[in-house]
Amino acid sequence: MAPTQGQSPQPLQQGMPPYQQQQPAQQLPPQRPMYAQPPTSQPQGYSGVAGLTQQMGGMSMGQPGMAASPPPPPGSQAQKPRTRRVYPTAASPPASGPPAASGYPPTSDMQAPGYPGTCVPGYPSPAGAPITGPQTFVPGAQAPAPMPNAGAAYARGPAGAPQPPAGAGQPQMPAAPYEPPKPRIDPGQMPTPISVHTHDQETHDQQPYSTALKTNVPMASTNFTAIDDGNSNPRFVRLTMYSVPHTEELLKASHMPLGMIVQPLAELAATEEPIKLIDFGDEGPIRCLRCKTYINPYMVFINGGKHFVCNICRHENDVPDDYFCNLDMVGRRLDREARPELHNGTVEFVATKDFVAREPQPVSFVFAIDVTWNAVQNGLVAQAAAAIKDALYSGPGLPAGAKVAIITYDRSAHFYSLSASLDQAQMMVVPDIHDMFVPINEGFAVDPQESRHVIEGLLDALPSMFAQNRTAEPVLGAVVQAAHEALRGRGGKLFIFQTALPTFGPGSLKQRDDPKLHNTDKERSLYEPQDSFYHDWAVKLVEEGVCCSLYTFPAAYMDLATLSQLSTVTGGELYTYPGFDGSRDGSRLAADLRADVERAYGANAVLRIRTSDGLRVDEHFGNLFMRNHVDVELAGVTSDSAIGALLQYDGRLDEKQDVYFQVALLYTTSDGQRRIRVHNLAVPCTTLIGAMFRNAEVDASMNLIAKVAVAEALTTPLKSIREKLSDRCVQILTAYRRNCASGSSPGQLILPEAYKLSPLYTLSLLKSPAIRGGADVPIDQRIYHMGLLRQLSVRKTVDYFYPTIVPVHALAGQQGELNEQTGLVELPQFARASYAMLDPAGAYLLTGDGSLILWLGRQVPAQFLQDTLGVSSLEQVDIKQRALPELDTALSRKLLAIARQILPTRVGFASVQIIRQGMDQVEVQFASKLIEDRNSDNMTYVDYVCAVHRQIQVEVRPKGPVEPKWSYN
Repeated sequence: MAPTQGQSPQPLQQGMPPYQQQQPAQQLPPQRPMYAQPPTSQPQGYSGVAGLTQQMGGMSMGQPGMAASPPPPPGSQAQKPRTRRVYPTAASPPASGPPAASGYPPTSDMQAPGYPGTCVPGYPSPAGAPITGPQTFVPGAQAPAPMPNAGAAYARGPAGAPQPPAGAGQPQMPAAPYEPPKPRIDPGQMPTPISVHTHDQETHDQQPYSTALKTNVPMASTNFTAIDDGNSNPRFVRLTMYSVPHTEELLKASHMPLGMIVQPLAELAATEEPIKLIDFGDEGPIRCLRCKTYINPYMVFINGGKHFVCNICRHENDVPDDYFCNLDMVGRRLDREARPELHNGTVEFVATKDFVAREPQPVSFVFAIDVTWNAVQNGLVAQAAAAIKDALYSGPGLPAGAKVAIITYDRSAHFYSLSASLDQAQMMVVPDIHDMFVPINEGFAVDPQESRHVIEGLLDALPSMFAQNRTAEPVLGAVVQAAHEALRGRGGKLFIFQTALPTFGPGSLKQRDDPKLHNTDKERSLYEPQDSFYHDWAVKLVEEGVCCSLYTFPAAYMDLATLSQLSTVTGGELYTYPGFDGSRDGSRLAADLRADVERAYGANAVLRIRTSDGLRVDEHFGNLFMRNHVDVELAGVTSDSAIGALLQYDGRLDEKQDVYFQVALLYTTSDGQRRIRVHNLAVPCTTLIGAMFRNAEVDASMNLIAKVAVAEALTTPLKSIREKLSDRCVQILTAYRRNCASGSSPGQLILPEAYKLSPLYTLSLLKSPAIRGGADVPIDQRIYHMGLLRQLSVRKTVDYFYPTIVPVHALAGQQGELNEQTGLVELPQFARASYAMLDPAGAYLLTGDGSLILWLGRQVPAQFLQDTLGVSSLEQVDIKQRALPELDTALSRKLLAIARQILPTRVGFASVQIIRQGMDQVEVQFASKLIEDRNSDNMTYVDYVCAVHRQIQVEVRPKGPVEPKWSYN
């Protein structure tokens, strides 16, 4: 029970396991065991999930006007003396029921859950089953390290420590497991992406989304069908708010970010119409003479159709004679419906010669494989060769007209002639890496179909060709120079497979990682490139339209801060596989490479964002290169490429008119056509801060905030960045309270509907390896996650912030089967990202960072294991297997279908890691993914919301003592 005001906190019992000790700042009432049978009646003074205000002492969540529950009357449970707990000792009688997981309280009063589909008291109910009784939750419950004796009783205090007498002052009680204290907030009332996304999905399942609405945009995680009625599909452009404030002062008062996330080549849903291609001939598309805005649905035609007014700069332009058309009674052109550029928010124009600097050609893919001793030993050479072969000749393969080239390298570079006229590939070696050149004119880049027999023969032979290679120094810099020379004038994409720090030849680097700098202000010096070699050559690749995807396989420090310049500057992506093992990680590499090759790709691209007068783009974020402050240069752009743009005010907006945005991307398609893709957006302007909060988009906002935080990491200590992130979360919620809920009780926490996930997302960002503190985060891992946040789209950021956890042990009805109407697999209700919410008799699939984990509870039924893995007990499960077996059982088929659904790639899920509760050491890594628990040197979700609430109270309080802000630093 919670102590009354003025009481000092009760000390922790000596027998309490260290991983279950609670922070003294939160005084919580006693709670029954984590897995205990819930009582049939609620204790006096406790109102269940509806009593959040009472539990927090006046704190509530929801919309303004939620009344606080009355305090408990005198004599209720809140004022009774504290009950002494009794802990089992070695002499205690064994608890009945099934054995408990290692390190967890025995389930003494609970029968083993049935299988399948049974609802056991004390466990999360299966999907569709009503939840009865108060929900149990233990803040900060963590997955402990495995203990030698499963189900062993908790250890007593240290020898010689005073032990409380068994019956002093109270009746003798039987031995019982440790009862963790009950939180003062019911976690069941905490907003989570599960409930928010489910509600949004149900909303847009009913009917398609018309972009003419301009607001109420579907969330990024929602499967929806958009009808382009003048505004661009939100898959392409997402604003952080869909009601733009008319002044900068109003924006500052809200503390919300104003910007957009642009994904110009995003894939459309199968149910959506493809983008219209328009050819205006040699004259090109109609544009404003002043600001060069392309013709769009929001330009106004006047004077009988002879002139049009630009929606961006308000300039009046003449209409060309061959484009003239009369207007109807409301001033619209009579041919509006026949011209896609006048009624669609997204269109594509054929580029004229003015936009062609050199003759466009089909894309060329160059694969550069490290064949040093490290690559041979860890299986990279064999797995890379197999992955390339799979990407080229399985599935749809490469675009029409695409060319392929292969390079291998150690201390020298090896080039291969792949001419179709040859029986086998011819290798030419360039040992002088300081004077690099390409020794092959014809046959270096070839058609993969015409030279299939040569390419397949080479890829099959590579592992044996270098099996005895003892060279350990890869010459990465020379390979980059060679690829630049080979692709000069044609552009293309370079795939590099690198295993170690390059210490030989051009671009050689030194080992500079110093553990003494970790978790200090000087650590950010390791985030900057060691020298300018790779950045300078990346700029040269951009000039030639060559994009680089860097695949790294580190066994030690590789200085990714320097090497990643190749992917960051050219618009590519960084992949990393620490401790790569071919037999374990080969399938994941193959899936990543195949998805990288097959997705939509554009080369030699330039992107520009135009805004209404009064706004401008202040800064761009992402994997890009900029020579000026306007044009974003992308050597390569894919369907997953995402660019963040932070907007700034130049003046006051007209609240009577919409605010307009136009994003134009000039690029060359993979089959060699020069195109201009244009996205248009119009949103209302507002003078009301309430409208801003009502039409805010938290997913895009947090994506942009994360990108800004990563950019600031080069110049600002991470501790300061963490404080700024939490402070901004507090400021946004405080602004809402002051301006939209000022009449609410000071003890209430009021969360805006659109921003109610911001505390959870902020906490997740604080726990990310990119931002979190601690000297245990390897520098390369931190750099990799910084790169992820920089390049991720809004949809992928949602998965990054909160993992998807699917219970698969009690599938009911059509769950796990394909829905013919939607084309999607029916999924059960997702589980919360908290260890206490996981059923020890259950099995769960978890994904969120591109990996897939199958977590098996200690009490999972043997029948489930038999039907899905072909074994009868947890001890027989092979945790080294990286693929789910395809068994001839209904449950196995459903499990595989769900796995492919929640980890969508063009080739299904890459690999799976099996973790058994209380048995495998890697369960600690699994627990670190559970965002709502105490991990990664940070609070639980409940504790963080309490801390945010306290800071809000400090902000709204007129005067008062200064309190410490964030204890996690």
